[in-house]
Amino acid sequence: MKVAVSAMGTDMNAQVDPRFGRCANFIIVDTDTMEFETMQNPYITAGGGAGIQSAQLVANKGAQAVLTGNCGPNAFQTLSAAGVQVITGVSGTVRSAVERYKSGQFQPTAQANVPEYFGRGGMQQPGMGMGRGGGMGMGRGMGRGMRRGGMGGGPPFSQPMQQPPMPPQQPMNASQELQMLKEQAKGLQQQLEQINQRIKQLEE
Repeated sequence: MKVAVSAMGTDMNAQVDPRFGRCANFIIVDTDTMEFETMQNPYITAGGGAGIQSAQLVANKGAQAVLTGNCGPNAFQTLSAAGVQVITGVSGTVRSAVERYKSGQFQPTAQANVPEYFGRGGMQQPGMGMGRGGGMGMGRGMGRGMRRGGMGGGPPFSQPMQQPPMPPQQPMNASQELQMLKEQAKGLQQQLEQINQRIKQLEE
């Protein structure tokens, strides 16, 4: 079977990118042969809808599971609708992540584990810990996200692919939010190091 791994680099020794929709690359791995294909993520700088478009991209490549650090509600709904398993909380190298998946160490995630706009820099602060109706999967690019958790009344365009709404997340406490921010900072630092290394290579 094929699994898609969000990756900071382009080969099996790359670190798993903690972001799904805005990861640097997707590495599609055949779990039977461990052969892989690398795709640069064209939606890493998208103004909105990066999660949905990235989810459609890996689903169209025939991936039956996604291994990543974090997955937002829009991407999760799109992947689930396409019959793709989502496994979050994955770290380490792409190779080790796939090996752990093959050995049954991962369980599919039941719902998104971060709010909408996670990984978008400044877009994530307002309502990061609200979880319930604070912008979780609604109104991409509208800056509001008011239709989850009983606010209701909005037009149906806010539901990607016309899927039924996912159960609301429990609000994150300060400790959980701190841990998530630390993981994101670590991932961004690793990505920055790889970029600086590439810059040095090009300058030589």
